[in-house]
Amino acid sequence: MNKIVAHAENLRTLLNNKYTVQYYQREYNWQTKQIEELIEDLTNEFNEFYKDGDKQPDVRNYGDYFLGPIIITNDNAIIDGQQRLSSLTLLLIYLNNLQKQRPDLPKVNVDNLIYSEMYGQKTFCINVPEREACLASLFEKGDYDINNERSESVINLYNRYKDIERIFPDELKENALPVFIEWLIDNVCLVAIRTDSEQDAHKVFVTMNDRGLRLTPTEMLKGYLLSMIDINTTRDKANDLWKGKVVQLKEIEKDGDADFIKNWLRAQYAETIRERKKDSENKDFENIGSAFHKWVQENKHHIGLNHSKDFENFILNKFRMYADIYMRLKDYSRKFNKDYEYVFYNADREFTLQYQIILSAIRNDDTQDIIDKKIKMVSCFIDQFISIRVFNFKTVDYSSILYTVFNITKMIRNKNISELAEILKRYITDMNLTLDCIDGFYLNQFTKRYMLHILARMTYYIEEQSGINSNFANYVNREQKNPYDIEHIWADDYTQGNHQNDFFTEEEFRQFRNMFGGLLILPKDKNRSFQDMEYSKKVVKYDSENLLARTLNKNCYSNNPLFLRFMNETQLSFKPYEQFDKKALLERQSLYKEICKKIWDVNKIDLLANS
Repeated sequence: MNKIVAHAENLRTLLNNKYTVQYYQREYNWQTKQIEELIEDLTNEFNEFYKDGDKQPDVRNYGDYFLGPIIITNDNAIIDGQQRLSSLTLLLIYLNNLQKQRPDLPKVNVDNLIYSEMYGQKTFCINVPEREACLASLFEKGDYDINNERSESVINLYNRYKDIERIFPDELKENALPVFIEWLIDNVCLVAIRTDSEQDAHKVFVTMNDRGLRLTPTEMLKGYLLSMIDINTTRDKANDLWKGKVVQLKEIEKDGDADFIKNWLRAQYAETIRERKKDSENKDFENIGSAFHKWVQENKHHIGLNHSKDFENFILNKFRMYADIYMRLKDYSRKFNKDYEYVFYNADREFTLQYQIILSAIRNDDTQDIIDKKIKMVSCFIDQFISIRVFNFKTVDYSSILYTVFNITKMIRNKNISELAEILKRYITDMNLTLDCIDGFYLNQFTKRYMLHILARMTYYIEEQSGINSNFANYVNREQKNPYDIEHIWADDYTQGNHQNDFFTEEEFRQFRNMFGGLLILPKDKNRSFQDMEYSKKVVKYDSENLLARTLNKNCYSNNPLFLRFMNETQLSFKPYEQFDKKALLERQSLYKEICKKIWDVNKIDLLANS
């Protein structure tokens, strides 16, 4: 092996280069969880140093943060590290777009760390040609049309950028923004291990990953717990159970064992969370996230681990039970199960905190029937909590509601069914937010990521209630060949219909066009072919689509007894429209509000409790 050199390099130095990725490892496959962890780690570390009033020069006195090693050749071929470098590039693109929105703040120039330009063409830090169009579009306008995209890496890049938009803390978008960017590029470091050849780089990679592996936190926790069990046969039984459950958890996802343990300990035992201000110390929530094996040892008495029997029970009873429930929840989040539908709905909206909240309500001595009820009740509550906030244009991003979720977790921890129902219902009614706000709900950049889900829920609800074999999962599946898209009932043409009589300006027309009541869902090919049609032609086509679309056509109200019965029983004001003008749109908006009030009815929590 030739000479190997390793240096700690900050992002300003590291990203001021262009890197190639070998064809056999070109996929960018980070998921939401990895981006959440990256943003949480970076922002938590930054907040260790930042205080109100700090300016960019103060970063000189801030500490560094180490993001691990990467392996590259001297001609800049990446052997290990492209996931992190690609994700950091996305973060810099997002931060740069934030700066464009804040001309009142000092600008930190990061363009050269994102791309270089020659002959009018941008070349990005990770130089993979198929990604360039997406990255260029994200850099220039913060968006990219992935409807016809076939590359898994490009789709993942786009989705992770949208994750960053959703996750990045609001408090860092203000005066702290330029300070954070300076800290990120100058104080966040990776160790770049450089080799002369690709062959040597692979040897280093194998050595680092296959030899002398450090124990994971899960393995260290197991070792500690087993060491406290006195009886050999019991210890062996506990060891076998632990190993079996860890294998099952890892089959769900790569770090499934650690993710479960963090959710479990936070749900059942965490009492404190770090304040987001200068000099605040990490508390239970953060310490469980970073080193749960140490946290358990330091808090063993709080957890109730005092004698050998306690450690036996912790593995053979509690670990087993909560791991099984967690795996059930993960299964419900991936495959639609009508009995546990709300878990799927919450997962579809990428609400990763639901597992912690649900686990917190479940007692170790609950019967299977009670466990099932609690899963249904709490997941229903979470669905209502998310929906009410979204309809009121309130974020449900991870960093923004972490404290709220932590308080909910403690509030419902180990409560019985009647107590749980009362707490959940009271929380919803005390939110000071209602569904009456739907009168003003519309499609914009914030609601775009939720609108398909909402319209799919409405479509599924009225079809199911009308005896139609409906499939919510199909409506929101973005991986299928012809996925559903949001359909505007009005074509994007101010000159059509009565729009010029209804609206003084084209701008006002466009605002109304995005109103909730003027939207449907259709398969992508139909959405594309219908988009320029006049309403009189569209409404004929709608008659062969989903029931929410069909209700605009008069044929829906003939020879459709189950739908008519549903309409009469619910007193929902469905009606057909030969013309769809401003008045019709506002009527439809009111109808949508009433449908949503039935879907997200707080009394459903009681129904589930008494089922």
